[in-house]
Amino acid sequence: MISVGTDLIEIERIRRSLARYARFRERCFTEAEQAYCDSRPNPAQSYAGRFAGKEAVGKALDFGVARAFAWKEVEIVGRPKPGVTLHGRARSWADGVAAGAIDLSMTHSRELAVAVAVVADR
Repeated sequence: MISVGTDLIEIERIRRSLARYARFRERCFTEAEQAYCDSRPNPAQSYAGRFAGKEAVGKALDFGVARAFAWKEVEIVGRPKPGVTLHGRARSWADGVAAGAIDLSMTHSRELAVAVAVVADR
């Protein structure tokens, strides 16, 4: 069986969160994710893509990232092709549902970021 999750977010919404909430970066993104996003010409685009990626992975694995798990337990790694590393309870959940490889694609326009995650069974 294959599961798919997708998410779409307005980049401006992430830009506002980064400006308004001092802890938004630390609460939602690992140090490595922050370092990557902050090194980009338009950090909000990269943060938005990763935020959408985390949501898409949560949907594909059938758990709510915001409700059940800490945001940093789903880490978006690698470039140019993004990958996913699960930590803590998210890793345990994936093991429990026999989730196999997670394939993730992210993109953005000037205004929107979108991510699609595909999870295969082991």
